[in-house]
Amino acid sequence: MRHRLWQVAMLLLGAMLLGTVGLSAGSWYGGRGAAPLGADRPQQVAAELLPGIEPNGGVSVRGYRYGVFLAADDFGSAYTEFHYGHRPDCTLSEQLRRNAVARGWQDVHRVPGEACDGWRAEADGLLVTLTHRATGSTLRVAPAAPDGFLAVTLAGGLLGAAAGAALFWLVARRRPPVRRLVYTLVVVALLPGAVLTWSDLLTDGFAEPVWPIWRSFAGLLVPVSLVLLLVLLLVAWIALTRTQKPTPATELATAVRGTGSGAGTGG
Repeated sequence: MRHRLWQVAMLLLGAMLLGTVGLSAGSWYGGRGAAPLGADRPQQVAAELLPGIEPNGGVSVRGYRYGVFLAADDFGSAYTEFHYGHRPDCTLSEQLRRNAVARGWQDVHRVPGEACDGWRAEADGLLVTLTHRATGSTLRVAPAAPDGFLAVTLAGGLLGAAAGAALFWLVARRRPPVRRLVYTLVVVALLPGAVLTWSDLLTDGFAEPVWPIWRSFAGLLVPVSLVLLLVLLLVAWIALTRTQKPTPATELATAVRGTGSGAGTGG
């Protein structure tokens, strides 16, 4: 019973780790082709939806996430925020909603907020979100998720989870030295990225890409990891062959026992 519970726990661990890898790969693949955010487009959008309202500050984040510069058409690679006032201005919500509907923006719906509800709208590959907090109102302009982004992300996660469960199930059928070696290798290699990915999901959900941390130092670690992986696989193969293949001494002892048994029977 205890051994079976351990096997189930390992299957779940493999599904979680490789499922996170699949989730990240699906997010990257599904997020390609997002509309690049130009230098002037956010200001034009803000002036279009909130005409006559001048922001008192703002910030632009472009192409940087998890320690690497992303492509301009990667989903989540850039956004621009405009700040209005030092206290929430709830009248901006109705103004943005009215202008977005009048100008043909799509998917216009309410966004629950702290001080009062905001609004969001989408058009021409851009997503605009107005929110209100105690420190003021914020208008964010960002590329919208490409079509099928969520479906591709979830499909990648499910395929990765299935592959992880199958891998750990096969490993569980091996002898203990091989099992421990493979378990340790997979957990050490994938756990940091999985922890960061799920912390992102718990914070932002699927509003941001769920790429793991290894993008930030992949250029340094990939060659070292490949060499280490080859060495460990060689050690695992040697250990496996030694545990399964009988030695000449063992074969000789077996033959002597068989001969002795046959002679005793004949007498």
